[in-house]
Amino acid sequence: MIGCDQPGLTPVEDAIRYLLSQVVPLTETQVCELGQACGRVLASDVVSPMNVPPADNSAMDGYAVHPGNDPERPIGLFRQRGTVLAGEVFEGVLSAGECVRIMTGAVVPDGARLVVMQENTDVVDAGVKVTDLAALKPGDNIRRAGEDIQKGAVVLPAGRRLTPADCGLLASIGVPDVEVVRPLRVSLLTTGDELIAPGEALAPGKIYESNSFSLRPIFERLGAEVQLLTAVSDSLPAITDALKNAADHADIILTSGGVSVGEADFTREAVESLGQLDLWKLAMKPGKPLAFGRIGETLFIGLPGNPVSALVTLHQVGLPVIRTLSGETLPPRIRIPAIVVDTLRKRPGRADYQRGIAELHADGQWQVRSTGQQGSGILSSVSRANCFIVLEQDRGRVNPGETVLVEMFDQWLL
Repeated sequence: MIGCDQPGLTPVEDAIRYLLSQVVPLTETQVCELGQACGRVLASDVVSPMNVPPADNSAMDGYAVHPGNDPERPIGLFRQRGTVLAGEVFEGVLSAGECVRIMTGAVVPDGARLVVMQENTDVVDAGVKVTDLAALKPGDNIRRAGEDIQKGAVVLPAGRRLTPADCGLLASIGVPDVEVVRPLRVSLLTTGDELIAPGEALAPGKIYESNSFSLRPIFERLGAEVQLLTAVSDSLPAITDALKNAADHADIILTSGGVSVGEADFTREAVESLGQLDLWKLAMKPGKPLAFGRIGETLFIGLPGNPVSALVTLHQVGLPVIRTLSGETLPPRIRIPAIVVDTLRKRPGRADYQRGIAELHADGQWQVRSTGQQGSGILSSVSRANCFIVLEQDRGRVNPGETVLVEMFDQWLL
């Protein structure tokens, strides 16, 4: 398997590249009404059936004018032939010295060379007078047909996860529905005899099961169909049956806990009996243990069990796999430099994804402070945060005033 400077540890970026090389994106598609398409992944390019704008139109209220054929001596007084509102078309052709009152968005009449802002005109008995002839230039204040989108152009590519703006864009070219990848089917499995559901009395030795409440919303925001199997009994038959059932219905199975490297664990044994499994130690904190394999055609990812470790590992490592499997073309991560306000404890050896609060100050400089204790079981450190403070693998202690990279929480975590 992939190595790094620390014996037995795999750098995060190397792990992601390898995992992505093992993923075959879904190919089954559906036709989705545009009103329901936000968040879905396009299965094919969308080609514009029209120009946008469809015709030359006015960028503001004013007068569409024909200033004559001599650009050095434009006409300054125009005879008004009518008014054209948005949604209307002026019948006729303007000749030199003629104008039409025009509103924003209205189609520019044939023969008009430019639109003059109404603030630069005076209405007089003889017609409409332009007050600043020297400022006239052909094409002023006209939005040309196809200026935004040209007919036949690819508006949005296959693999794009549709945003609200994308859906508005598609509506603007008259597209009523789109071909999208079918929803991903995800099974989320948590095991442990010590786990009980929130709302039940907390008996001695028991803890509330929380990981599914952090992880499931991420899958749902991806538009996945989620099968939840919580608090499966710590026995080989129970876990094997649960995994077998999940593999029959899911494209990918995720578990939290129970597959740490070197751990004699029923989940590990069950996966290996049903398929294949690789156990890794990632050079990341929180996290480190990761399992990846297959049960038949179904992918399997085993996340760490501690709440923060599970959430961070899913976000940084699992999500690229899941999004690629769903047919999405991954955008690059965005990390920005920021000045640290307080001391950050760290030892070289693992990339550290500490939780922080980043703020943009009046001078345009980003600053970031820690949310406090960074233990892998302190879920409040994520709840209070708005970003990850991403500390490089070889970096050590960070002092106030030093520069770090921050990755703002995205739509999967906020």
